[in-house]
Amino acid sequence: MTNYCVLVVDDEKEIRDAIEIYLKNENITVIKAQDGLEAIEKLHEHEVHLIILDIMMPRLDGISTAFKIREEKNIPIIMLSAKSEDTDKILGLQIGADDYVTKPFNPLELIARVKSQLRRYITLGIYEGAGTSKHVNINGLALNQEAKEVALHGETVKLTPIEYKIVELLMLHAGRVFSISEIYERVWSEPSYNAENTVAVHIRKIREKIEINPKNPKYLKVVWGLGYKMEK
Repeated sequence: MTNYCVLVVDDEKEIRDAIEIYLKNENITVIKAQDGLEAIEKLHEHEVHLIILDIMMPRLDGISTAFKIREEKNIPIIMLSAKSEDTDKILGLQIGADDYVTKPFNPLELIARVKSQLRRYITLGIYEGAGTSKHVNINGLALNQEAKEVALHGETVKLTPIEYKIVELLMLHAGRVFSISEIYERVWSEPSYNAENTVAVHIRKIREKIEINPKNPKYLKVVWGLGYKMEK
């Protein structure tokens, strides 16, 4: 990988410096920040393609920082935390994080996750738009593959990169039921292992954005015991 820029946000200098070494070995440019406020400043100063964001930080913690970033940008976010409880992971995913790594982390695993997110964000076209234009409209829910946008009755729906890929997958195959494992493997591009919570959180967030009544969805339906589908 080359010409990509990753923002590393952690209040521990040793962790920032270690991650920088790993990423530079992959020819990835690294920008560092020691808290959320500095991270937001860096985002306004540099073109960043991915953020590695610690949860526990002074001044502005990772959850609040991710929430603020998601108000403006769809840059992939990988959350870091010393905690391993599912509640932390789910909270991070709920506010728009794309992946989650628990400290102490395996450097090779972190690099693999960074590459996976960059590949999805850049190569698959979420960053600049790529591939053949394809438009799908399902009862007012419109997918524009060229622009990598989803609109509801003409109003653009603000989706994270992962949310967009899920919607794209289901809309391009409207009516087909995808299992949780299949959704995870197609969208995250890695084997599915205990993916139920991860996928369910993203489905819930998507419904909150595209459904008038998320508890009685019109578009994104659950097929009990089988998976999810986009209604034709």
